[in-house]
Amino acid sequence: MSEAVEQIIRIAAKGDGVTASGRHVKGTVPGDMVSANGIVERGPHHVDPPCRHFPRCGGCELQQADEAALAEFVSQRVAFAAESQELVPDTLTPPHLSPPRSRRRATLHARRAGKKVVIGFRERGSHQIVDMAECHILAPALFALVDPLRALLAHWPGKLAVDISLTLADQGVTAEIRGISPENLAQTEALSDFAREQGLARLSIDDGYGPEPVWEPEPVTVTLGGVPVSLPHGAFLQPTADGEAALLSAAKEWCGDAATIADLFSGLGTFAFALAGPAKVLAAEADRAAHLACQAAARASGRPVHSLHRDLFRDPLTAAEISRFDCVLLDPPRAGARNQADMIAQSSVARVIYISCNPQSWARDARRLADRGFRLAELRPVGQFRWSTHVELASLFVRD
Repeated sequence: MSEAVEQIIRIAAKGDGVTASGRHVKGTVPGDMVSANGIVERGPHHVDPPCRHFPRCGGCELQQADEAALAEFVSQRVAFAAESQELVPDTLTPPHLSPPRSRRRATLHARRAGKKVVIGFRERGSHQIVDMAECHILAPALFALVDPLRALLAHWPGKLAVDISLTLADQGVTAEIRGISPENLAQTEALSDFAREQGLARLSIDDGYGPEPVWEPEPVTVTLGGVPVSLPHGAFLQPTADGEAALLSAAKEWCGDAATIADLFSGLGTFAFALAGPAKVLAAEADRAAHLACQAAARASGRPVHSLHRDLFRDPLTAAEISRFDCVLLDPPRAGARNQADMIAQSSVARVIYISCNPQSWARDARRLADRGFRLAELRPVGQFRWSTHVELASLFVRD
C-alpha cells in the first residue's frame, strides 16, 4: 500500500476522523483509509447512514459510525478529558449508548419557504433548516407531530420563523411554539383544535413575553423516581429515559447505604426522588419553577426530600454544610461547578458523585477534588445523544 495512504485511528471531539499524523478528515471513522488526495476507502466500522438527511442535518454527526465505533468515541471523549487533568480512574466502564428513536425532548425550527413550510433541525453550522421527512433520533411520538405542525403553520399568516420545543411527558407530548401569536378568536381556536386533534398534553405559545398555555386539559407531569412532578415550561429533563436510567443506576449503586444525601443542581428532582427513602435528600436548585415543582411533589408524595431554593454558582453550599452529608451528588450545567467543587473539596464528605454533560468542565472540577485527597474510583461514559459528539458521564470520587 502506498505510504501516502493513512488510516483513521480515532474520531476527534468535533466528529472528524483523525490519522496518526494528525490529519482531520470529515465523515470518516476508525479503520477507514485515506489517500493523499482525500479519497476514502471504507473500513469495517464505516456503515451507510440510516437517514436520508445525513450529513446535512445538524441533528446527527456520526451516523457513518457503527456501534463499536460510536462506543469507542464516547469512551475516548471521557477518558481523554480525564487524562488532560492527569486523572486515572480505578475503573472505566464500557459506555452506555441510548438506542435510536429514544430522544424525548428536542427543539425544531420552522420557516416559510415560498408556498410551503420547512420544519426540522438546522443544517450543521448554518441557519438553514433541513425539511424533516424522517428522523432516527426522535421518539416516535415527537416525530409524529412534524407533519401536523407543518400543516398548522402553513396556514398561519405573515412571515414565519418559529422554534418548537417538544417534550414527552406523562400525559403525552408538550409543544411550545415561539414566534407566533394568535391575533383573533379564529387563530386561538385553530391552535386549540390542533392540540385536541393531536392529543397534546399541553400547547403553549410564546410571543416574546414567555410561554402561555392555550391547551392543557390536565396538569402536565413527568414521573421521577416513581413520583409525578409538575413539568414547568423549559424545565430540564434528561434527553432520554434510557440514559436517565443508566445515570440513576450509577447513582443508586454509589450512594449505597448513605443516610443523608445532598443533590446539588437538582432540577425537578431526577436524582433526589430516586435516592430518597430511607435516605434523606437535600435537593438544591436555583431555578424557582423547578424548585417549587420539586417541593410540591415531595410534600404530596411524602418522600424525605427537602427542596432548597439556592443559586449554587453565586452561593455554593459551604464546606461546613456539605460535611453534614454522607454523600454529595452534583449534576451541574455545561459550565460545570467550579465554586461548588471547591467547597466540596474543602469539606469532610467521603463520597462524591459527579454527573456531567461536559467532560471538559468536569475534568477541571475533578482536578480540584483530586488535589484535596479524592480518588476517582469509577468513571462511566454515557451517550444519550445518539450519533452526536455530545457526551455525558457519571463519576464516583471517594476519600481513602
